[in-house]
Formats: sequence, C-alpha cells, structure tokens
Amino acid sequence: MEEVCEGKDFSFPSQEEHILSYWSDIDAFKGQLARTQNLPEYIFYDGPPFATGLPHYGHILAGTIKDIVTRFQSMTGHHVTRRFGWDCHGLPVENEIDRKLGIKRRDQILEMGIDKYNEECRSIVTRYVEEWETIITRTGRWIDFKNDYKTMDLKFMESVWWVFAQLYQKGLIYKGFKVMPYSTGCKTPLSNFEAGENYKLVPDPEIMVAFPIVGDPDNAAFVAWTTTPWTLPSNLALCVNANFVYVKVRNKYSGKIYVVAESRLSELPTEKPKPNAANGPSGDSKKSKSKGSSGEKTKDSAADSFEVLEKFSGASLVGKKYEPLFNYFLEFSDAAFRVIADNYVTDDSGTGIVHCAPAFGEDDYRVCIGNQIINKGENLIVAVDDDGCFTGKITDFSGCYVKDADKDIIEALKAKGRLVKQGTFTHSYPFCWRSDTPLIYRAVPSWFVRVEQLKEQLLDNNKQTYWVPDYVKDKRFHNWLENARDWAISRSRFWGTPIPVWVSEDGEEVIVMDSVEKLERLSGAKVFDLHRHNIDHITVPSSRGPEFGVLRRIDDVFDCWFYTLMVLSTALFGKPAFRNLICNGLVLAEDGKKMSKRLKNYPSPMEVINDYGADALRLYLINSPVVRAETLRFKKDGVFGVVKDVFLPWYNAYRFLVQNAKRLEYEGSAPFVPIAVAVIQKSSNVLDQWINSATQSLVHFVREEMDAYRLYTVVPYLLKFLDNLTNIYVRFNRKRLKGRTGEEDCRMALSTLYNVLLTSCKVMAPFTPFFTEVLYQNMRKICDGAEESIHYCSFPQEEGKRGERIEESVARMMKIIDLARNIRERHNKPLKTPLREMVVVHPDEDFLGDIVGKLREYVLEELNIRSLVTCKDTLKYASIRAEPDFSVLGKRLGKAMGAVAKEIKAMSQEDILALTKAGEVTIATHCLKLTDIKLVREFKHPDGMTDKEMDAAGDGDVLVVLDIRPDESLFEAGVAREVVNRIQKSRKKAGLEPTDMVEVYFESLDEDKSVIQQVLNSQENYIKDAIGSPLLSSDIMPLHAVVLSEEIFHGIYNMSFKISLVRPALVFKENSILALYAGNSKFAQGLQIYLLSRDHSCLKSEFQLGRGKIKVDCIENLPAVEVKLGEHVFLTVGDYYLTERKSH
Repeated sequence: MEEVCEGKDFSFPSQEEHILSYWSDIDAFKGQLARTQNLPEYIFYDGPPFATGLPHYGHILAGTIKDIVTRFQSMTGHHVTRRFGWDCHGLPVENEIDRKLGIKRRDQILEMGIDKYNEECRSIVTRYVEEWETIITRTGRWIDFKNDYKTMDLKFMESVWWVFAQLYQKGLIYKGFKVMPYSTGCKTPLSNFEAGENYKLVPDPEIMVAFPIVGDPDNAAFVAWTTTPWTLPSNLALCVNANFVYVKVRNKYSGKIYVVAESRLSELPTEKPKPNAANGPSGDSKKSKSKGSSGEKTKDSAADSFEVLEKFSGASLVGKKYEPLFNYFLEFSDAAFRVIADNYVTDDSGTGIVHCAPAFGEDDYRVCIGNQIINKGENLIVAVDDDGCFTGKITDFSGCYVKDADKDIIEALKAKGRLVKQGTFTHSYPFCWRSDTPLIYRAVPSWFVRVEQLKEQLLDNNKQTYWVPDYVKDKRFHNWLENARDWAISRSRFWGTPIPVWVSEDGEEVIVMDSVEKLERLSGAKVFDLHRHNIDHITVPSSRGPEFGVLRRIDDVFDCWFYTLMVLSTALFGKPAFRNLICNGLVLAEDGKKMSKRLKNYPSPMEVINDYGADALRLYLINSPVVRAETLRFKKDGVFGVVKDVFLPWYNAYRFLVQNAKRLEYEGSAPFVPIAVAVIQKSSNVLDQWINSATQSLVHFVREEMDAYRLYTVVPYLLKFLDNLTNIYVRFNRKRLKGRTGEEDCRMALSTLYNVLLTSCKVMAPFTPFFTEVLYQNMRKICDGAEESIHYCSFPQEEGKRGERIEESVARMMKIIDLARNIRERHNKPLKTPLREMVVVHPDEDFLGDIVGKLREYVLEELNIRSLVTCKDTLKYASIRAEPDFSVLGKRLGKAMGAVAKEIKAMSQEDILALTKAGEVTIATHCLKLTDIKLVREFKHPDGMTDKEMDAAGDGDVLVVLDIRPDESLFEAGVAREVVNRIQKSRKKAGLEPTDMVEVYFESLDEDKSVIQQVLNSQENYIKDAIGSPLLSSDIMPLHAVVLSEEIFHGIYNMSFKISLVRPALVFKENSILALYAGNSKFAQGLQIYLLSRDHSCLKSEFQLGRGKIKVDCIENLPAVEVKLGEHVFLTVGDYYLTERKSH
C-alpha cells in the first residue's frame, strides 16, 4: 500500500475527481454491466427531468436514492440497466418559448404557425443536456446517457398512442369537461402551477343573495355568499354541509325570512327600526361596508335583529327546490335549482350555503356531477367565450367582459329584490403571469380516463406494493385513490404528443390510432414525426364512403404525468406498475422557503460538491428527513458536518492502518500481507473478536435495511460503527497495531483492521462510491486477484456467527468508561491523572464478569485507574426510591392514580429490589410493570467520605464509583503520562509520521532535578513502550546529531523541562573501528564519514539483511572491512545506551 497524507491535507473533492478519471479510463460502468449481464434483471424506472434548466437538490436527492438502490442491487447479484431520460414536452418548454418570443396570446402562435412554434420548442429541450451529464456524473451516479430516451422520440410518442388506444378499446376513455384556471388575456387554460405564479391582493365585490324556497310556508329564502357575482347567471344548484345546523330566521324589522348556517347567523346584515317606528318594519336592508364575510362584525348582534323560527340539519335541506335568479337555464329545471350537500362547504366564511355554477368552479362541477345536476361526458353549457365575455345565452349581459359585468349583475339582483348584503372583499387573487389579467375558472373540453371506475382495483393493487415510508402508501396515496376522480389527459396546447383520435365532420365516426403503421395504412401518408405540425394535415377517408368526407385529428395533445403509473398498469394489465417505491420529501432553503435563484437563498450544488465532495452531499441528503417523505431545510454546514463526523474518522482509521503496515516494512520485517479471514475470525484477542462481530452486524444490518429500502437508517448505524472502530478498536489497540506486543500479534491486529475497513468499504460503496473507491484502490494492492473497482465486488456475506454476547460485553465496558469519564470531568481530573480505585456496582454476575474478565485491562488503561472492584450489592453505594411514571399511568389508572402513586412512593428498598427481579408488582389491585415505575438511585458516600473524595455516576442500570482522592503514590505515573503526552504533541507539531524514527532527549530545567529523575527512572518502561524508544538524557546527545524539534514546557506538576526530537544518530566504538584498520586513524575516520553519509533507513535495512553486519569495500584507497552492529557501530544512541547499561 502507498503512504497517505494526514486527514487535514486530504482533499475529498480532488480525490473524487481522480476517481472519476479512473472510472473513465477503465469504462467502469460498462464494465459492471458486462460482469452482471447473465444475472437476473432488476427493473428500474427513471422518471425523466426537463433539460430546460440545471439540476437542483431535488434532482440530486432523487438521483442519489436511485443510484444507491441500483448499485446495491448490482452488488447483490442483479443486472441493472440504467438509462437516463428527458421530458421534452409540456408547459415548461412552451412557457420558455413564449417568454423568448414575447407571445402573450394563443392566436399569436397560430399566426406564426404551429410548425415554427414547435420547432422553437424542440430547439431548447436539450439545451442543458451536457451540463446535466457533467453534474449528474460528478455526483457519482452511474447511468447511461448515451442510450438515453426522450419523450419527443417517435417510438416513445408511439407507445403513448398505443396506451391510449388500449384504454379507448376498454371503454375507459370519454370526452367531458375540466374546470381549469383560464386566462382571458391569452385565451387559454393554464396549469395550476402557472396559476400560482402571479397572485395579487385585490378588492372584489362580495354579496349575499336570496334564493326563495319553492313551496315554503313562510316564504323563506336561502342566502348564499359569493365574491364572483359574474358566475350567478350560470347558477344551477345550492350546496350545504349535511353536518351543519341551519336556522330559519325572521328579521324583526323587515319581516324577511332567511335560511343560513347557525354558526354564520352573525354575518347577516343587522337593521334598526326607523325613527318613530320602533316596532314597525324597516325599508330596504342596509348595505354592509364590512371588510369581508369573515371579517369585522357589525356592532348590533344578530340576536337583536333576528328571531329564530326553526333549526334543522343540513341533511334535511337536501332536495329542496328554489327559484333561479335568472331564466337563462330553465331547460335544466327538472334536475337543477335544488339543494345538494358536500363537505367542501365550510363555516369559516359566507353563510354556510354555497352557490354552484358547474362551468366555473372545480368543486361546483364535481358536486353537480355527483348529484346528477349535470351528467359526466355530456355537453356543458359554458356561457363565457374564449375572451371572457358572456355569450348570447346570457341575453342581458351578452358580449360583456365578466369582471366588468359584476356591477350590472348586482344592480339587476337589487332590482329583483334578491340582494341581501353588499360589500367589498380584499383577498389574494391569481393573475395570468403572461397577460397580467385576472384569471377565471372555466370548464374546458377534455379527454378523460375513467379512474373512478377502477377505484377498487387500484386500492387492491396498492396493497400489493411496498412503500417507504409506509404511511404515505397507507394514508396519503390510499386516500388519493379512495377519492380518485377521472383523470383529464388532454390539453389544448401545441408541443406534446398529439391525441391519436381522428373524427368525421358529423362526429359519428371515430378512429383511434395505436401505431404509426395504422395511420400510414389508413391515410396513405408517410409519417416520420408525430408532432402536431407533421400530422395535423393528414386525413383519413370515411369508411362510410366518400360522401361522408374525411376524418381529421382533434386539436388536443396529451398532458401526462408519471404518478399515474398505477392507474395505467391497473387499467391495461390489472396489476401494480411497481413492487417497491421510495417517496422523498421536498428540499427547501435554510430559511424554510422554496429555493429561489432570485432570492439567492441556497448554495449551488456544484459549490457544495467543490467544497466538500459529492459523497458528503449524498450522505447528508440520505441521512435527512427528506428520505422519510418530510421536508429538509438544506444547510451547507450540515454537509461539512458529514465530512467531520463520518469521513475524517473513517479516513483516520484507514490512515492508521497504512502507517503501521508501512512501519513493519521500515523496521525490516516482511511486507504486510493480510492474514486470511478464516484465521482472523479465530483470533483470541477479545477486541478482534468484538470488531469482527460488529462488522458482521454492519453487513447484516445494511443488507436488511437496503432490502427494505430504508436508506435513512444506514448512516446513523455507520456513524456508530465508525465511532466504535476509531474510539474503541483503534484507540484501545494502539500498542498492538504499532507492534509493541510483538510482530505476530501486530500482524493479527493489522489484518483485522484491514478486513474491517475493506468490508465496511464494500458495504458502503453504494452510498459513498468515491471514498470507498479511494480506500479500495490502495488496499487492493496487497490482495491478490482483487477486482479493478470496488463496484465490481459483491456485497459482503455474513461470515460465521455474529458474537452478540461479545458485542454486549464491549457495550457494557464503554458504558462504564463513559460514566467514569463523566465523573472525572465533573471534578476536573484529566485522564492523565491516575486514580486509585473504581467500583462497578451491578446485581448481575454476568455483567460484572464482563468487566473483570478479558476487558479488565482495557478499562484500567483507558481510565488510568490502578484498581477495579466489582460489587453486587446495589444498596451499598446508593439508596433507591420509586416514583410513578405519570405519563404512562395517568391515562390508564384515571381516578385511582393518586392512591397508587402514594403506595409506589412508599415502597421500601427491599420492595423495589423485588420488583426489579420479578419485573412487575401488584398495587391496589393494579398490576404494574417495571416500565410503569421510575427508579431513582442516589449515591451515598461511605462513612467519613465526602463528594470531593468519592463520587459516582449511573444510568439507572449500573453505578460507577470513583475514588478521586489525591495519592502521592500515583504522582510518578501522572508525571510520566504528561511527559509522553508532550512528546506526542511535539512529534505532531514537527509534522512527523508514526513511521518516522526519531530519538527523544529530555532535559530538566529545574534547580532540583532529583524529583523528575526519580520519575523517569521508575517509569522508564512505561515511557519506552509509549514512545517506542528509550527517553535519553540530553547529556549524551552526539555532536553530529540533527535536531528536528525542541520545545520547552513549564508548569507540568510544577516542573519545567525541554524535549528534543533528533534524527537517529550513529554511535561508533572508536577502538573497535581502529582495530579494523590496524590502528590507522585516517582509515577509521574515513569509514565513519562514509557511514554517516548514508541514508539511515537504508543502512538499517542493509544491516537487517546482513543479519547485523555489512561489508564495506567501496571507499577509495581503503581496504574492504566487515562492520558489525554492537561491535563497531550502533544505529541509535538508544541502542548504545541500553547495551552499555546492560554490560554494567
């Protein structure tokens, strides 16, 4: 393996760019497909985006989810074809062209020609294809752009024709009306998206209108409220809420009798008697100047003006007939002008009675169809033309623009005595984004699919699918299907797939084309493109004979969306369109608003990728609420958090492996080659056993969660795993990994770490394709037969049994270590300060056995504690009391809660211990579980001790007690730890790698040097093991030594000293070298100069290969000699010092 840099110098974005180049060089994606071509197919649909804009975080999120799933499926034995697609048709494209060409009206398009308009649309649909490919590839997604599909391709459009023809043959297609936002300025309907682009706060008239009830004994009238008086001439019904209470009231002064919802009575205009006529009826009702029907109340209450005559439910009003306002639609009298009911009627505004004009309101149309006021599929009279003016049907206002007609209509109602109240209502109203004229809702002809007819099949097919998260399927989507309405599939537009319906002039003959071949056969024309301007001129002769003329295509194009896959599959094949579906939420800006280029409230995706890398962005998105169908407020700092919390610890563990594998080679051992996995699994080291088991648990968990498509659970589990790997396995095994416990043990530890990192890289490859490839490419160099790319590897299999018991044991150890660290922090006792004793209190023998068994030494060393004691008596160091959990018991016990709570609080220590063993207890005839009761433990000091001498921490399960009294006998160990700590920091500051050999010299700067010298003598072995070489006195530093770093420290246990890091220096035995040359000092000096000029590590290797000796025969004019270590020269001052000390 090659050496690697420090984490702070590792550029994740730059490394990702290198990996992209590598993938390109080996054609990695194509290679993966070739390797899996004979495996079972995994079917994947990729809904196409528009290429008229650049990718945003929503696209990257969806692409990341798709990439993770398909990579995982490929690694688990599937062939996954992935083709990119482009949505080329529809309003977004037309809108861009309209802006570009300044088109405001439909007739402008017809004037320029549909052919020219459509070709303009075609010219921009692939505008950003190159940018999309660059950005999507940069995010790490593997998908085929070369064999992409486009919705404007002939074959794709022909497939849409085929689907429509199949639906038509099944009787699932009909022509009807759809109420849509309509621009009178542009003479065209708009999408709901377009309608939402230009809202303005405007005043509109609000009026209450009386509808006399036919046959009512009191001559009462229903009162309805509206802010669109122009729709009243087309009124066909009144709608109430069946669940509301309605009242019949009489005005005390005018005698008029009205019916309104009881909760809205206060909205009726109040009146006062005229002067001198206190008890007589008043004249006309007073005009209201209220802000709106749900706005300010008049000063006089309705109770003062109205007398309630009768109350009844909304349901009882259904079917009652009323007198129409105008006589324009009297031909509908049999079915119309009656009361219907629906829950869309609310009581937060108006009168609780809504007037319905089915041609001008979506809910109006729906409820009138549902109550047979009008019939679905039959002609609907739309009394407003394309310019927004009344047709001749509305004789009194014919030719008048509807918004301008409001005043005249109000005056006509007043003249008829139907106006109850008049005012102005200020509200937010949609305007056309192109013509800036107010939109109206208007019924337009449309082709429909009979979805309502398929409802039961849809609900049954939905049950057969698997969704993540499941509540979207069971609630949101289920409810949508439950209330599914027929699907309008056509638009009166230009750039789209034309509806393949050819109709005769008399409307009696209809032909539906299902293919290009059929159109060519019936028309005799050649067809090369299916867009309107290429086929609208094609006619088909009537099968009834030439006298019936020809059939021509209707004007409409399809308006299709991919969420209808379930509808189409159910209608065509009777089965679900998919088995598994992941539903994601919306990515918003950090301020919670929609991401906006204008507001500049979010960083661009490429900015984030260039700063932190694509892998970090991928994990940030996948580990967010957005994968659970919730919203995400995107924060760039959150992506940096992934780098800091996930990738840097992961990288540092990998770097530690590489450094210590290289160290083995530097020290002259055989190159590191990982031990076979089967051998590693049998390691006797407890932490090897534990991390191997934890790795198998990672494999098991990720496979299980990915099989269930729960991507969002993986990152939290990985975080915990990496934390365990770096802060437990690597940290607690540093001596083994650095070779301080022998070469054989070192190789076992390094092999274990290698296997863990390699396995975790394979597990995480679908999630972080770049980083895992970086690590894999270096690690595979010491693994024979390794694949070219980690993405060619299979997903790891579980090897052997998982050691759940050992994982539990280490978890217990870490719990105890964390509790002890908390105590140290509370008392400002750093880990470098040794403590005398720790007591672990727990009633379970197995728990205590875990701590004092194989893990004991790790606990003592990590916590720097001299003695570890266990205790089963939970009352020796703590008192325990019981408290009722009111949040759990309150609802369950009700009135009995007080008595039960009293008895729980009165439980003795023995009662509580019995409860912990049995798991339940009966109090006042109520059986309570351990989870119903809170156990509160309070530490009690042994006699004569204070909390400054002994303290404890617990988590409700285990109690840890620390003796924190100062102990002179531990002073020397504490000083030694501080010295080692300063040496390690000096190494890091000097930029030294762990494999860089240096010698460390120590010099006391105190007047009394005896104290520190005593410490160094007593702690010599500890310091040597910790720094890898003896700590040398500065007195014996050779003159030719090269000093790399010197640093002075003050105030360490009230001592001052200097640490010097020096390159390893040769030490010569002068007399022995002189003897090599028979006393010739000139020759002896020449040999020393030659040896000092050599690279130290190379010289060391030569001595190791020569088993402690080398032959020197390359010095001019000097005879060849054999130089031996320990006899003529020492490689380091430390070697010389230790040898000389042994000899004395």
